Amino acid sequence: MELRHLRYFVAVAEAGHITGAAERLGMQQPPLSQQIKALERELDVLLLRRKPRGVELTDAGHALLADARMILAQVDHAFATTRRTARGEQGKISVGFTSSVPFHPFVPRVIRAFRESFPLVALTLEESGTNTLIDNLRSERLDAVFIRTPVADPAGLVINPLLDEKMLVALPDGHPFAHEADTAVPLKALAAETFVVYRRPNGQGLYDAIIAGCHAAGFSPRVGQEAPRIVATLNLVAAGLGISLVPASLQRMRLDGVVFRRLKGSIQPIAPLRLATRRGEPSAAVRRFAEMVRQTAKKFSVESDVTAG
Repeated sequence: MELRHLRYFVAVAEAGHITGAAERLGMQQPPLSQQIKALERELDVLLLRRKPRGVELTDAGHALLADARMILAQVDHAFATTRRTARGEQGKISVGFTSSVPFHPFVPRVIRAFRESFPLVALTLEESGTNTLIDNLRSERLDAVFIRTPVADPAGLVINPLLDEKMLVALPDGHPFAHEADTAVPLKALAAETFVVYRRPNGQGLYDAIIAGCHAAGFSPRVGQEAPRIVATLNLVAAGLGISLVPASLQRMRLDGVVFRRLKGSIQPIAPLRLATRRGEPSAAVRRFAEMVRQTAKKFSVESDVTAG
């Protein structure tokens, strides 16, 4: 028995007439009658009673009709699922990110846009340090990761530069530079400060950006504390244990005891945002996600430039 035999039978049963079913199926009446008879011979039952003005179902025919509809619906669903998956419209994707990434408005925007555009793709999120994220990407426990840090060995990966974000100085609210609103601070004016930094194994990119920026300003920062998470960094600043340089988007946190100030001058440390995926990624859903991230980043960059201008 082939699926087409079930489709032919359902069409005849619903039309109540072989000629009408043949027109619906786009075929001639004699071949359709032959297919129905072949199905009856295979099952060794009478499915339809021929009448002068059509056909009617036997009890066996009624029993087969219910199951045939269910079987065909399941097959159609399987075919549709397969096609949607091949187009990247259905499936699942696991996305990782470092702790500073969710504060950038671009990231929740693109994730929300992807979920709205592809509601049948199950999307899960995971936060971790850069090294762990890259390891999980290589081992296929994650499908795409937002990172700040350059990847030392990018073999087998595609690293997509997305956006460059300026860094701000985070100060305890009792700091002299925090007293005047909208005061921009030269980086070299922080040479005597104690710095709180995001621990390098977890946040190599931000750590290196801070160190490189201070060196460019003519001094080596005195590091007093290293925190395991970017939020913990700001908590230490709030406690008065030092200052820190953080991506500008973190000022959205509005943490009690912390004041953010812009940096003044030509030395502006940058916190880059990148998306890493596997090279030759077979999943259409992952490829669609990466493409949407890239396109949205271009639009976001243009919007930011217009706003800044």
